[in-house]
Amino acid sequence: MEHLSAIAAYFDLKTLIIMALIFVPLERLFAARPGQAVLRPTLRVDLFYLFVINQLTRIFLAIALIAVIAGVKIMVPAGVAAAVQSQPLWLQFAEALLVFDTGTYLAHRTFHAVPFLWRFHAIHHSSEQLDWISSFRNHPVDLMISRLMSLLPIFALGFSADAVLVLLVFQQGHSAIVHANVRTDFGPLRRFIVSPHFHHWHHADHRSSYDKNFAGQLAFLDWIGRTLHRPEKNFPVKYGAEGAPPADNPLRQLVDPLRPAPIAAKAPISASVLS
Repeated sequence: MEHLSAIAAYFDLKTLIIMALIFVPLERLFAARPGQAVLRPTLRVDLFYLFVINQLTRIFLAIALIAVIAGVKIMVPAGVAAAVQSQPLWLQFAEALLVFDTGTYLAHRTFHAVPFLWRFHAIHHSSEQLDWISSFRNHPVDLMISRLMSLLPIFALGFSADAVLVLLVFQQGHSAIVHANVRTDFGPLRRFIVSPHFHHWHHADHRSSYDKNFAGQLAFLDWIGRTLHRPEKNFPVKYGAEGAPPADNPLRQLVDPLRPAPIAAKAPISASVLS
């Protein structure tokens, strides 16, 4: 249960204030798009997702995990959890990060490949101006399925509650960094760790960048999956997804993917890429 309470409660108002004190100055000093305002037009939409949708989704995610975790653990030998938890925290974190982001990569790629699932994920791509707080714009269906695919193996293998909490805090902070309006590619680390430059190209409305850069934290997963797209040092000119629900209407964004008519959006991954 300690693991589940960490999912439901690790992000609070104090954390938001600390992140704002870090990222707002960084985005002013090292902006990828210097003319972008802090109080951009669709900021209220992302705040709605942060304070309402994301918080509710975490609670439902914890409930869903309770429903399936016992069955998942049955498939893993009892000694595995003891062996995993006997390791030092730093090693558990490294292993959990690899397991978690492999699940994230597979889920993310699936949401781009399957037209019905893309309708939910298109909400995240509706942002036409990226900054650290736009990382919270996710449809609940997208967030629930993605987190289940990435967290279930973590729970099944028996990583400690401390390792799970460190992983989740790192993931949330890193997600804010890679969406931030900050011009950096992390230098030599860019081959291993997802950077703002890497992830901004995932959000680019450029045909060459469609269905690329699916990793959340570990950039080498896209190299393994043959989905890596890393132009030189320039950032995209245009962001967003054609045909996604209006970026200034969060209620319509929540409802539109559930309607029968699909959203006209980016082409899914080709069969040749999936092979």
